[in-house]
Amino acid sequence: MAGEPAFFELGVQDGEKGRAFYTSLFGWYFRPGPNQGYEIVTAGIPGGIHGGDRAASPYLFFAVDDMDAATARVVELGGEVIDMNIEGDAEQQAKTGRFRLCRDDQGSAFGLHQRP
Repeated sequence: MAGEPAFFELGVQDGEKGRAFYTSLFGWYFRPGPNQGYEIVTAGIPGGIHGGDRAASPYLFFAVDDMDAATARVVELGGEVIDMNIEGDAEQQAKTGRFRLCRDDQGSAFGLHQRP
């Protein structure tokens, strides 16, 4: 099914400090992820954390069945697909799936996630 929340991403200034903070706050377990970030293992929706993103809002990714069709539809509806490499290499994609950051037709950020 498409459209349900599928993944979240936290952007922080310092990834290591962010990892320590959220481990202490929630008891989350982290494992290495793509692009020097970490995957967040929770009992609910899986997530990630990356550094170098001062005061970023959390990113919420919605599930899609077909990334190419979904991104084409975003553009067709007046939105924008932000060209960023957040998927990692083919091996990482096989584990975590495909991701795209987007903006809706009013400029609000959201993400798309095609599960592996």
